Amino acid sequence: MSAMTTGRLQDKAALITGGGAGIGAATASIFCKEGASVVLVDRDPAALAQTARSIREQLPQARIEVFSTDVATPGGAQAAVDVAARSFGRLDVLVNNAAMRNYSAVADAQPEEWRAVLDVNLVGTAGFCKAALPLLRQSGAGSIVNVSSCFAVTGRKGMAIYDASKAAMLALTRTLAFEEAAHGVRANAVCPGSTFTTFQINKGKAEGKDIDQLMQARKDNSLVGRWGTPEEIAWPVLWLASSEASFITGTTLMVDGGLSIM
Repeated sequence: MSAMTTGRLQDKAALITGGGAGIGAATASIFCKEGASVVLVDRDPAALAQTARSIREQLPQARIEVFSTDVATPGGAQAAVDVAARSFGRLDVLVNNAAMRNYSAVADAQPEEWRAVLDVNLVGTAGFCKAALPLLRQSGAGSIVNVSSCFAVTGRKGMAIYDASKAAMLALTRTLAFEEAAHGVRANAVCPGSTFTTFQINKGKAEGKDIDQLMQARKDNSLVGRWGTPEEIAWPVLWLASSEASFITGTTLMVDGGLSIM
């Protein structure tokens, strides 16, 4: 899906975690098309290199830096923010998109499973916010967009750890909105629904499902009767990051094709 670009992030700098593929990579591409300089963070250096290469093939003028780290690694957030400071001299937008999944039922989950997911999805997100805030405050119009999940506000079985961590991200977003308003930093969250990414394709293959089967499996999981694309999540992220959403902070935007009201 394509849309007209209008330079919404012209002369801005952004940092995107989980930028090696899926929603993060789509967000990076759209941000670059809208004029932003971008630092991509991911634990997979090969995926980072591929995403950066793909964007540069489409946009030779794109300013992209990559930094490989697990967002749960102590010091990783500050090191990533330092890349933005050295390369671009500023940071205006932070997109917390990196995530870890878990499929254990509450009755079966071990404490270490909870800790592993929370270290990435909640503690890691908070760590990147903390590291980025000094530069976001200097921006004068800083924006944080946290990528949560529609299942942070609905229910399902088998994903309690992931969904609880994503619900905690929404609370963190609201707190950030309160604390950072005086510093000119907005904080918002998007809640994607079923999104067709490389992760979903690989997961389906591991379960013996081809793409046609995967497409049919989620046909009833939205009011619009299909999966979303990474780009359909990235456009709302862009909007919340831009000055067009300058009067919006502390909000949760459902980007799920209506799944959360079914």
